[in-house]
Amino acid sequence: MKRLVLLLCLFLAACGEKKNDAWLGYAEGDTAFISAPQPGWLTSLKVQRGQAVHRGDLLFLLDDAREQAGRDQAAAALGEAKASLAQEQSNLSYARTELNRQNGLARVGAGTPAQRDLALNSFRQSGARIAQLKAQIAQMEASLSNAAYGLSQRAVTAQAEGPVQDIYFREGEYVPAATPVLSILPPANVFVRFFVPESQLSKVRLGQAVQITCDNCKPLTARISFIAAREEFTPPVIFSVENREKLVFKLEARAPGGLALNPGQPVEVRPQ
Repeated sequence: MKRLVLLLCLFLAACGEKKNDAWLGYAEGDTAFISAPQPGWLTSLKVQRGQAVHRGDLLFLLDDAREQAGRDQAAAALGEAKASLAQEQSNLSYARTELNRQNGLARVGAGTPAQRDLALNSFRQSGARIAQLKAQIAQMEASLSNAAYGLSQRAVTAQAEGPVQDIYFREGEYVPAATPVLSILPPANVFVRFFVPESQLSKVRLGQAVQITCDNCKPLTARISFIAAREEFTPPVIFSVENREKLVFKLEARAPGGLALNPGQPVEVRPQ
């Protein structure tokens, strides 16, 4: 009797087992590496690892003594040029008055041609000088804008939102140009990478909707955005001893705004 009960229990347990036909994978994220466009000493770090940053937040500062000096020099040169322009405009006003006087004298035959020619030449020279100064001022204003922009680049702000994943330089260290100082993972960059056996590859296509499940999380929906052109032998991480497939294809699925998962988190993917 006991043996019969035991066999019955084993039979019922076997009937209750469901085949897991899900494709195994894990969450992944495209990290944004934040660099400075210019080299310099890191003077201040404004964020910490794990801190959530928003677009426009100040991330870190580089030494800016040279850039401040360049901006101040450009501003001083521009001020001198504008002062020269103001003086030359006064000269032009006087030259115009003198030329009008000489023209009036010439009409009544009281002036001399030499004096009128001198007044006309002074008027023309002053006008040419003003045009030259205006062109120089335009160039100086551009130089000042460039200097101010270069100074602003010493304070690096966030152009992406998300938690800080890692920090590669600390205060007091020299940062080469275009070298990441820290990294940020925007939530929209989180996707799922999973592996489909070669025998099931014909069931998937780009743009196909899939359902993603994980431990203690609500099912998520995404669409296949990438299918590897070549197969590989076993995924880099195997999350289940039941995965017996030797030949698999790597796929990726994404959703607008990203997926509410943590990179490295195991997931199961099923077609919808």
